[in-house]
Amino acid sequence: MIIENWFLDDDVMGADCVTALKIKAKLHEEQSPFQKIAIYDTEKFGHLMTIDGVIMLTARDNFFYHEMLAHPALFIHDNPRDILIIGGGDCGTLREVLKHEQIEKVTQVEIDERVTALATRYFPELCVANGDVRARLLFEDGIAWVKNAPDASLDVIIIDSTDPVGPAEGLFNAPFYAECRRVLRSDGILVQQSESPFLHFDTFRATGEAMRAVGFTETQALLFPQCVYPSGLWSATLARSQSLTKYRVKDAEQKSFDTMYYSAEIHAASLVLPPFLRGNG
Repeated sequence: MIIENWFLDDDVMGADCVTALKIKAKLHEEQSPFQKIAIYDTEKFGHLMTIDGVIMLTARDNFFYHEMLAHPALFIHDNPRDILIIGGGDCGTLREVLKHEQIEKVTQVEIDERVTALATRYFPELCVANGDVRARLLFEDGIAWVKNAPDASLDVIIIDSTDPVGPAEGLFNAPFYAECRRVLRSDGILVQQSESPFLHFDTFRATGEAMRAVGFTETQALLFPQCVYPSGLWSATLARSQSLTKYRVKDAEQKSFDTMYYSAEIHAASLVLPPFLRGNG
């Protein structure tokens, strides 16, 4: 909704709050086969992408989300080589994953090709790694892709999805997590963006519960800021059948690439849940 040059994002998860960004102009709008996508130029946050009227990302603050979806899991795993990204059509998470030199292959499965096409045009800085020889971009149903994938064939699965409504709804449930567990190797890690732990607590808690229900013995929530998402506090939930609290500290401290938010210290800090969330991550 736009009122007097303000874009208003009415939280679709039912938290009865609004996020507002002042805009300069609407740059693009289209109805893809799956959803309505719009691009705006904002006063303070650069380009803004919305899907079905909901904020997806801005040029200014997307680094929090993309870095925290990618780097913690990749530094927890001893030797991540084969990575799957479900969703992630803006390609920011793909860019972060490919900063790790030991990665051999990243398959990104995004259902809506138009999201990537528009990201390439309006967020080119996120798409700089799309041509990397290690990257394979597929535009199809991620749930079906995982169902058909071989057993024990992946090291890390990152679910970089929209809210659990519409095309992404099937990514937030135990049957899908069970398929992910089957496809992961014994030391593999699953990562799921798990909404605002403050405003969407039921979804946040249910994500970890569903992961544990299908046999992941360890889950760990990570907290990080996300300015334009509801409440400004966001989360990712990791699942594994081994420890998630140990990570390659020296490698994180001496990483060969730049980040804007993630660091070895931030990694450690993000594992600490405040009292109101302890026992629910």
